[in-house]
Amino acid sequence: MLHQDTREALAGAIANIHEKGMAQGTGGNFSAVIGSQPTRLLMSPSGVDKGTVAPAALIEVDHAGRVVAGEGAASAETLLHLEIVAMTGAKAILHTHSVFGTLLSMHALKQEKLEFFGYEMLKGIEGVKTHETLVELPIVENSQDMRLLSQTVVQLLTQKPHLYAFLVAGHGLYVWGDSLFQARRHLEIFEFLLELTYRNLVLSSSVNAA
Repeated sequence: MLHQDTREALAGAIANIHEKGMAQGTGGNFSAVIGSQPTRLLMSPSGVDKGTVAPAALIEVDHAGRVVAGEGAASAETLLHLEIVAMTGAKAILHTHSVFGTLLSMHALKQEKLEFFGYEMLKGIEGVKTHETLVELPIVENSQDMRLLSQTVVQLLTQKPHLYAFLVAGHGLYVWGDSLFQARRHLEIFEFLLELTYRNLVLSSSVNAA
């Protein structure tokens, strides 16, 4: 089977993400670029338990979001993956539905972003060299109209071309990277920062109430 190494790596990443509780109830979608000019993606099929996606079960999607190889439907959010690839040159995109990401995306929606500073783990984000770097995680409004949501994402990435992640309010986290390894690293770092931020809010509330 073509792209077998990529299939095995992506399927392994999806299983690991599911095991960590970030893609429950068939949630989340995941892709890796396997062709360019035009773009071709290897993706998780929609509506399946992400803990059981075998390498052979991954589908191939063309630049228009059509399934061209494999069985199963493409996620409604395939257009977002294609736009992120087009805007950033990403080679892998991971989208999770973690509890912390979902909660904080609503908590900070009015501010339209979360900010992280002072944590050593920030250095896991590409280009960050010191814990004293201020890292921004934008939050965009959710929409069931994927064309509208993709337009919002295009505007965001036009304004902030060096991003590696954003949150969709009430929905979850999108991260990407120049490789699947880098995308997984970014996912782990941002999910760590989201949980840390939530726990800091709870701790601060407890201290203030005491």
